[in-house]
Amino acid sequence: MTSSQRVVIIGAGIVGTNLADELVSRGWTNITVVDQGPLDMPGGSTSHAPGLVFQTNGSKALALLATYTKNKLLSLEKDGQACFNPVGGLEIATTPARLEELKRKLGYAASWGIEAHLVSADQCLEIYPHLNKDLVLGGLHTPTDGLALAARAVQLLIERTRAAGVRYIGSTPVTGIEQGAGRVTGVITPSGTIPADIIISCAGFWGVEVGAMVGLSVPLLPMGHQYVKTTAVPASKGRNELPNGANLPILRYQDQDLYYREHGEQYGIGFYNHRPMPVTAASLGLTPSHVNEQNMPSRLEFTPEDFEPAWKLSQEIIPALKESQIADGFNGIMSFTPDGGPLVGLAPNFENFYVAEAVWVTQSAGVARALAEVLTTGKSTIDLSECELSRFDQVQLSPAYVKETSSQNFVEVYDILHPFQPKESPRNLRVSPFNGRHRELGAYFLETGGWERPEWFESNAELLKQLPAKWQPVERDAWSAQFYSPIAAAEAWKTRTAAALYDLTANRRLEVSGPGAVHLLQRLTTGNVTKRPGSVTYTLLLDGHGGIRSDITVTRLSDEVFLVNANGNTDVAYLSREALKQKKITPERGVQVRDITGGTCCIGLWGPRSRDVMAAVSTDDFSDKGLPYLSVRRAIISGIPVTAIRRSHVGELGWEIYASAENGLRLWDALWQAGQPHGLIAAGRAAFYSLRLENGIRLWGTDVTTEHDPFEAGLDFALQAGKDGYVGHSAVKGRSRTTATRRLRSLTIDDGRSMVLGKEPVFFNGQSVGYVTSAAFGFTIGKPIAFAYLPTTVNEGDSVEIQYFGQRIQATVVPEIVYDSQMSHSGVSRREHRL
Repeated sequence: MTSSQRVVIIGAGIVGTNLADELVSRGWTNITVVDQGPLDMPGGSTSHAPGLVFQTNGSKALALLATYTKNKLLSLEKDGQACFNPVGGLEIATTPARLEELKRKLGYAASWGIEAHLVSADQCLEIYPHLNKDLVLGGLHTPTDGLALAARAVQLLIERTRAAGVRYIGSTPVTGIEQGAGRVTGVITPSGTIPADIIISCAGFWGVEVGAMVGLSVPLLPMGHQYVKTTAVPASKGRNELPNGANLPILRYQDQDLYYREHGEQYGIGFYNHRPMPVTAASLGLTPSHVNEQNMPSRLEFTPEDFEPAWKLSQEIIPALKESQIADGFNGIMSFTPDGGPLVGLAPNFENFYVAEAVWVTQSAGVARALAEVLTTGKSTIDLSECELSRFDQVQLSPAYVKETSSQNFVEVYDILHPFQPKESPRNLRVSPFNGRHRELGAYFLETGGWERPEWFESNAELLKQLPAKWQPVERDAWSAQFYSPIAAAEAWKTRTAAALYDLTANRRLEVSGPGAVHLLQRLTTGNVTKRPGSVTYTLLLDGHGGIRSDITVTRLSDEVFLVNANGNTDVAYLSREALKQKKITPERGVQVRDITGGTCCIGLWGPRSRDVMAAVSTDDFSDKGLPYLSVRRAIISGIPVTAIRRSHVGELGWEIYASAENGLRLWDALWQAGQPHGLIAAGRAAFYSLRLENGIRLWGTDVTTEHDPFEAGLDFALQAGKDGYVGHSAVKGRSRTTATRRLRSLTIDDGRSMVLGKEPVFFNGQSVGYVTSAAFGFTIGKPIAFAYLPTTVNEGDSVEIQYFGQRIQATVVPEIVYDSQMSHSGVSRREHRL
């Protein structure tokens, strides 16, 4: 995009003003910022935000966005006063479970490069003398955390960007957005229309209403959150500058959903353990022309009965508060989403309408920089897949779903959550045709994207008695044993020695068709999709900088029809958008991108006896000759039309078998009945996850993101030799495995039993050099296995350490494929077999 384009930013809070500043710093000046509130205090969440910036987070993206925010606000100053007070942060534990959680968070900090220290109860009191020493067991101290002066930052950013030519319009509500031909063209206000080439909604909790103006569902729920200020606390007298100075670290008492900061001699207390208080932003009316700390749209009337338990708990943990009272309180509106992440990116239905919503002060400047990078260079330095606006499926955009899940996120904001912990509700939104059979077999379900997916089957418990000694699962620690069953070992064993059915219905399937389908896929992917119908191509979608946007499998069904196995709704949005662009430029190359997931189903049939099973239900040729590896054919299974692709995620002989949804149950039953004489079982995701790690299969979004190029991720084999002109080609040209400075490596745990789950830091020669992306117990090899990005100076055979709950676990760097089936298909290379 060019710097001369007319940009209109809706919202002059901490995100909108930071975005204007980030664009100005990159040479863009034709920028207008409009807000319905007065510019000196617009009245949104920024105006009341307590300003806590805690960097350490289980999400790498959110942690790095917070770190940038901290650094920028530290540099933003006037008259010697910065917009960030680096008082540090202290998270305390008052329960053994929380103390263990802090050990896990220490690992996150090391993984993301944030300084943090586990401290004893005595050290907590040295750092924070007001604490009740009888309640505290220990803590996590992060010296570089602190307090953002958000309202001051907004004013300094307005001043700085105005001087650079940015136009600000306050006290002006947005009443509509002009649009046409897939583009937005202007922002409508009572004073007239502001023409625009790019519009960015940074409207905070009003984002739902702005999105509705262009027919965009923004999955955001405004929620009231209680915050109070006390009267002066005698123990704090004379310690800080008035009115809002602070010296003590920001304190989080997460066992009771509380946090604390100093306001001069007063205390500020935030509380999450009250009933959810959803708000409809449209009901708040127009922002008044005069806004102050006591009168703003985002500040709702305080409900003291909700705060009563918090006040009692606060006086217990900080006894000095007993000599004070609640001076002022309010229910401040904040934005929550179904998965707790921000909403950032290009709207799927427009070429030039962007969103940066549900962004708290903590990540504000970081998100602004990321979006400015997207606009000016086409890519954010920090991978934004966890924040991507288009990540939600249609079922997750319904108001009922957004309300229920966002309310639950409010309740759980300080809870200790396991990485595999599913939503409790809503459930059973999306089920495969095999769901009834799964339940009959005692499936234990977890939920992803609204889909119910079996992790293991209780019907296989009896198989544990038959397991050979080398396959016997080891006892796990209490944390890694959650959402796990040793039955997964039996299911992996049967996959390796007999045959198993895996439900792959939840995997995204697209039909890409039309006279321009070949051109579209050839332009966007790193592989050669011009091969004859019947061919299957594993390939990558890159961004313009060579980062991996996604990995997909493209199956050519006919000259103009392709089946694309993708990774989620973000892929759907990207391919659909590119198809529209192509048709606009070259109408004769029209393409239709259709999500067919819901109308189809898929079974993975894998194992050394899988061909015996297939022979009992089909007269079609499923031999190596009749259906070679990485090829597809139409076939009939027990009278059911299917599409079968010869490939394996688990390193065993077999196929992905596709059928229409109405034929799904018959397909399952036919394969199940035919497979019983051959030891066929149903197997779940736990076994699948283990087998795919053994086979070196990467998982996009976990092992691979836009921050990695194909050589770092070990996916350079998907770059078609001699092909050029595809998106990202010029960026990766000249790169190689030898030029990469890091690589995704396979690790095995030396003691054969100590588990890790992902995101733990990896140490080499005593230094933190990388982090685990995903891990599982390798049932075939009899020890845990993990993937981790490590410097290329770390080689196979080297010994490393993984930090798990504060303890160092010895591991060894091993070949990326730790198990290659003895039933490997003739003529198939190790790399191809991994697909």
